[in-house]
Amino acid sequence: MSVSPVKRQKMESVLDQLKHHTTVVADTGDFNAIDEYKPLDATTNPSLILAAAQMPAYQELVDVAVAYGKKLGGSEEEQIKNASDKLFVLFGAEILKRIPGRVSTEVDARLSFDKEGMIQRARRLIDLYKEAGIGKDRILIKLSSTWEGIQAGKVLEAEYGIHCNMTLLFSFAQAVACAEAGVTLISPFVGRILDWYVANGDKKSYEPSEDPGVKSVTKIYNYYKKFGYKTIVMGASFRNTGEIRALTGCDYLTISPKLLAELSKEYVKLTPTLSVKEAQACELEKIHLDEKAFRWHHNEDQMAVEKLSDGIRKFAADAIKLERMLKVGVIS
Repeated sequence: MSVSPVKRQKMESVLDQLKHHTTVVADTGDFNAIDEYKPLDATTNPSLILAAAQMPAYQELVDVAVAYGKKLGGSEEEQIKNASDKLFVLFGAEILKRIPGRVSTEVDARLSFDKEGMIQRARRLIDLYKEAGIGKDRILIKLSSTWEGIQAGKVLEAEYGIHCNMTLLFSFAQAVACAEAGVTLISPFVGRILDWYVANGDKKSYEPSEDPGVKSVTKIYNYYKKFGYKTIVMGASFRNTGEIRALTGCDYLTISPKLLAELSKEYVKLTPTLSVKEAQACELEKIHLDEKAFRWHHNEDQMAVEKLSDGIRKFAADAIKLERMLKVGVIS
């Protein structure tokens, strides 16, 4: 339905309306996009940092990271690892100058099945932020939602007061385990779930309310609110604005600059679809998952198994590409 120019002047954009019901987070490492759309929080991952690090505008940050790696010394591998961690923190620190909330910084996906390795790397990132004068309350450490990652998150939250964002979350079992672990926030993916169903099923398009990714996040949101879990639900990985509108009312939504731009140009009335009141009235039973039950229930969801492993591989591949880029500076 088109809106007349006069009415459009009086009506808020869909993006502005969304901000009344949901905390909007920018899914980017590009400072310009953050300046333009003014989100509360921002999320990064190896793929986003890799893309940003290749932009000429951010070459100075790459140079500072490489110099830091060289200064600490050690083997070439250690210098590259230290430069990589430093680069993630440099981007995070710059982003925090532009937002009032928190930035998510991701632990290397190659540690996804190494609980102790994730804990150690997370604490290292927090130390680097501390060196930059940034407290841990402004940081969310992103961990893969493997069993090991979820247990690492549990330790980081309870023993070190480090807030965690559990990413690459596709199954209800992952969501239940994260809630039981008491992590700060989860990032259930929407678009990647849709991708899987389109690729593996006969149906090639879905109405937003029937989108498998939207339905997954809706169920998780309802479960958390019905049983009083404090963990924040942040829908992520969107393919279109219809998915975003269908999750209006979700705690947080992390959105790419492309879709933020589209939402800022849309002028239709936005009605919340998720609410605590409706969640508390829904018919869901509380469940408990130990490691064996978690692995079984997650394994029963073919989509989630395939998308989790695929996501880990892709983030790991981009981390390797980023390290290759930093290696050029380290050995020069």
